[in-house]
This record gives sequence, structure tokens and C-alpha cells, in this order.
Amino acid sequence: MSRFNLSVNGQNVEVDVDPNTPVLWVLRDHLKLIGTKFGCGMAQCGACTIHLAGNAVRSCVLPISGVGDQAITTIEGLSSEGTHPVQQAWLEHDVPQCGYCQAGQIMSAAALLKSNSNPSDAEIDAAMDGNICRCGTYTRIHAAIKTAAANG
Repeated sequence: MSRFNLSVNGQNVEVDVDPNTPVLWVLRDHLKLIGTKFGCGMAQCGACTIHLAGNAVRSCVLPISGVGDQAITTIEGLSSEGTHPVQQAWLEHDVPQCGYCQAGQIMSAAALLKSNSNPSDAEIDAAMDGNICRCGTYTRIHAAIKTAAANG
């Protein structure tokens, strides 16, 4: 076990875990931040997407030892009251069905819009590639990202 000092959602936290523990399990099991979901465990579905220093990353394959002093933001830290433009657009377009993938989808979309405030359709497709929605709400996801870009 090793001790890690982390910045998670703007708070300094300390965890004592194996250095190879994926960030996903540190967040869920040790910090009780359960908004980030486990999907595939292989960085293929996007359900576990978080921001690391503002970039969308798959937390299921990122060992805690790879975080260093980079800030972690989870869906809980994006906006505690659901007021982030992407979250608002998600509601406006009635995106969620089962909802399981939504945290990862929202985190990927928010990272895209932070780096590119007016993405093209191709840029949205590229940024969201690998975020799987079993309910097939891709058209609404795309529309919500366009709305968030316009309102952000």
C-alpha cells in the first residue's frame, strides 16, 4: 500500500491504496464517488470517463500511481447542482434513457467543449468515439452537444 494525495473535485484527499489500483475503484470504493461507472474494464465503453487535468480519460485502466499531481474531476465535480451547460443540454434534449453511460458521455462532451467551444460534426464524432450508449441515443447526444456549445 502507498499513500496518495489527490485533488478530486477541488478537494484535497488522501488515500492509502495499492499503486496499481485503477482510479475508478479509488473513486468508487475509497472516496464513495459512485457517479463514475464501471462498464467494461478495458477503456472501450467510456462509462468510466473522468477529467484528469481537464482531459477526458478512462479511469478503469488508469492506475492511481499515474495521476501524480493532476487534478481529477468526476461527474459529481462537474457541477454539484447540474448546471453545467452540457448537463442542461442533456435534459433539454431528453438524452438519458437507462442512464448508465451518461456520466461518461457528459464528461467526454464537457472536455470537448472546454478545448473546442464550437466543434464541427466530425469533431464531435471523434471526441465521442468510444462512448457506447446501449440505448442508442447518439442523435440526441450529438444535438445536446451542439446546444451546449451554443449556450456555453
